[in-house]
Amino acid sequence: MNHTLRTIFKSGKFTFGFTVISIILLFIIIYPMFDRRDPLEMIGNKFQPPNLKEYLQRHVEIIEEEIVMSEADIAIAELMASFGLTAIVREKGPIQLHLLGTDNFGRDMLAQLVAGTKSSLQIGLIAGSIATLIGLAVGLLAGYLGGVYDNFLSSLTNVFIVIPSFVILILISISLSNTSIITIGIVIGLTSWPWTARSVRAQTTSLRNRDHVNLSKLSGHSMPRIIIRDILPYIASYVVMAFILQVAAGILSEATISMLGLGPRNVATLGLMMHWAGIFNALFTGAWWAFFPMVVMIALITFSLNLMNSGLDQIFNPQIRS
Repeated sequence: MNHTLRTIFKSGKFTFGFTVISIILLFIIIYPMFDRRDPLEMIGNKFQPPNLKEYLQRHVEIIEEEIVMSEADIAIAELMASFGLTAIVREKGPIQLHLLGTDNFGRDMLAQLVAGTKSSLQIGLIAGSIATLIGLAVGLLAGYLGGVYDNFLSSLTNVFIVIPSFVILILISISLSNTSIITIGIVIGLTSWPWTARSVRAQTTSLRNRDHVNLSKLSGHSMPRIIIRDILPYIASYVVMAFILQVAAGILSEATISMLGLGPRNVATLGLMMHWAGIFNALFTGAWWAFFPMVVMIALITFSLNLMNSGLDQIFNPQIRS
């Protein structure tokens, strides 16, 4: 196991992708510890641009004023103002920091980005796990049993491939009354398993007549034992790569259906944030901060996952390795 891990991390592509995704995970875990604001709370103005410079200037001025004026001076000034002798002018006061500005509802974009990234990753993991498990089960059974079972399972897989999964995904999403993170993850997983099933079937077909498999059959071992102990270890690396790709595909699918307004409605996701930016014309009003961070985050996540998959492929694929 340690040797395998050392071999994997020798791949520059895998290491770089793993580093990027690790930084993103640390970011969404650590940031909420410092900023406990509700990401859906309306606390600012509509499409307020990033205000770090203004925030720093405003607070420096306030600190300087507090240093110059003592508490006695402030009390006297307020007393004179109460009699109408002077007026206390408070043109500037403390403001809330919005590193990435606010959206069309006045909600902090950075807090939403963190929450949306977390939600999208959860959907991707749920969808990737379900799609990989279904594809693995169908592919192993079809490849090992062959004959009528193979024809039936292959025909079922081809039906799902012929009918665009995106269309099925939209129809199911429209018919659901409750579109939570778990529901969307399950729906995406149930519609994205066929390609994994076909690939696993091809791998299993090439393994079912190997000498060690035939020896297990002659020894009277059961089919589940043969599949788990004699076939599955040989395709374990491919299953991991398929899972990584399914997670990336799940995140992209969520972003796509959420941009159409069919994703989760009670939590922030990267796709839903882009949907809000689109319907309120953030692109045409110049509010780049309302959509650009989500595009970058989706690109970073999918790019890093695909790099990890490519690195694993270079290590475990004999044709590429040679």
